[in-house]
Amino acid sequence: MSGTEDWSFPEDLQPKQAEQRFDLERVFDAMVAIRAEVPEDAFTAQTLGTERGGNGIVIREDGIVLTIGYLITEARTIWLTSNRGVVVPGYPLAYDQATGFGLIRALGSLGAPALARGSAVAARRGDKILVVGHGGRRHALQAKLSDKREFAGYWEYLLEEALFTSPAHPEWSGAALVNEEGQLIGVGSLLVQEALEGRTVQGNMAVPIDLLEPILEDLLTTGRSGFLPRPWLGMYAGEAEGQLMVGGVAAGGPAEKAGVRQADLIIDVAGKRVSTLASFLRAVWQLGPAGTRIPLTLAREGDVQRRELLSVDRNDLLKRPSLH
Repeated sequence: MSGTEDWSFPEDLQPKQAEQRFDLERVFDAMVAIRAEVPEDAFTAQTLGTERGGNGIVIREDGIVLTIGYLITEARTIWLTSNRGVVVPGYPLAYDQATGFGLIRALGSLGAPALARGSAVAARRGDKILVVGHGGRRHALQAKLSDKREFAGYWEYLLEEALFTSPAHPEWSGAALVNEEGQLIGVGSLLVQEALEGRTVQGNMAVPIDLLEPILEDLLTTGRSGFLPRPWLGMYAGEAEGQLMVGGVAAGGPAEKAGVRQADLIIDVAGKRVSTLASFLRAVWQLGPAGTRIPLTLAREGDVQRRELLSVDRNDLLKRPSLH
């Protein structure tokens, strides 16, 4: 993801006000740039870095900013920059592991409007949408919704119906997916490879905004979703040649402590056969909340290995934010 501001999409890819039914400038002004600094000894520092940058979306007039959570996880310092050049500090209110959403409170007036939230439920493949980052029209992309489908991530993450768009926005983290009514329907999360019209192209994956509504008030008041935390294993699994394989383990995590190794094949969870990452995650989560013991059957160099992992709440491993 580029950290510079001196780029722009080609003119034919930028949205034009004459082609919209809503005020484009208001959408642009609801976007902020996020710069976060994370301590070097933070749990996520090695994988996500200590300096992170991306986009945020003002969703309430009192300065609540929605983004993708990995930008602000364990952040010690956050700075928000409005589309009009106003710079204020921010406080990380919440990072929800299940959805991937993050919330920031602006600790000063951004002077930015809130972007109205819609729903991704009615969105269909082929719908025209905008993918909007901080920086006005030159950082806004005319795109299409290329797919809605399940997405499983090796970091123990699963969306039942993620949004996929193309072409790709190069600064996708926390970018806004905006429908033809000018409403927010998703938040940019990843760069992905998409099959489109018989060819492979780069696109983006976004988290549907609908996942925010049931947990928003709890996130604002307690920093948690209100649901019991899912069991975390610290085991990075993926599918390879029809098999489910351990690609790595988190240092000091439950999987490493239980003796799980890279390249182990995952056979079953508590006796339930699993062959895909999604089926593995569902089988683990169905056993109970964080703290549940998770029995696994693995294959290692032709031998059957049985391990019992004492799961944890991943949030307990993360540094807590503090007000200065």
